[in-house]
Amino acid sequence: MNSREKGCRGEREAAATLNAVLGTAFRRGVQYAGGPESPDITGALPGVHFEVKRVERLNVNKAMSQAIRDSNPDQVPAVMHRTNRNPWLVTLHAENLIRLLDAVDAARAKLKPEPEKEDTQCAH
Repeated sequence: MNSREKGCRGEREAAATLNAVLGTAFRRGVQYAGGPESPDITGALPGVHFEVKRVERLNVNKAMSQAIRDSNPDQVPAVMHRTNRNPWLVTLHAENLIRLLDAVDAARAKLKPEPEKEDTQCAH
């Protein structure tokens, strides 16, 4: 398998993992040049830009620089990465953790309907 095929498979795996964990609707993005117009995975969290890396040796600082370069200013840049036989990891700058949680909460609220409130008033 060449590195391009491994990258494509990694992006599909990463999307499926996020969907299973968050209950979201990610899919592999359309790749053509990098940047905000062609993210690795897309769909569920418009406030987050994931750079996906499926490699045995990762320069995480270089990958994070790519995520920052390819993201919009209103997006949280994050790197989702894994090696063979290990689970996916997500790396982001600590100061963006609250922004990431806010983006996840907003996306999950859109996907799940609000529970109906119980009527507490009596009709006497």
